[in-house]
Amino acid sequence: MRFWDRLAEERIQEAMAQGAFDDLPGAGKPLPEDDLPGVPPELRMAYRILKNAGYVPEEVQLRREIADVHRLLAEGLASESLATDARRRLKLLLQRLGELRGGNLLLQERYLQALAERLGNEGER
Repeated sequence: MRFWDRLAEERIQEAMAQGAFDDLPGAGKPLPEDDLPGVPPELRMAYRILKNAGYVPEEVQLRREIADVHRLLAEGLASESLATDARRRLKLLLQRLGELRGGNLLLQERYLQALAERLGNEGER
């Protein structure tokens, strides 16, 4: 590994001596905020490569679909059968997301709803 580190450092030094980094966009400005704060540092490069290649992790895709179904249900659907199908789809998506995360999101969602209701009722007292 030290060979690769040394080789990379030599190439960087050569490029700097040739002025390859002089006119880069953003030179002298702070780096942008890290867009992967929850990812361990040793995995960030791999995640960034996957992201740049258009790959979306399954959890992210599931969360997008869940948000879409929530939005459809909130807006109202043309028929009750469509609403039933949407609720069924939402349940399946939440179960799959729970499997990925090692828990049951349906129970978590019910708990959060009950907690919100209880806190709302206590605020009225």
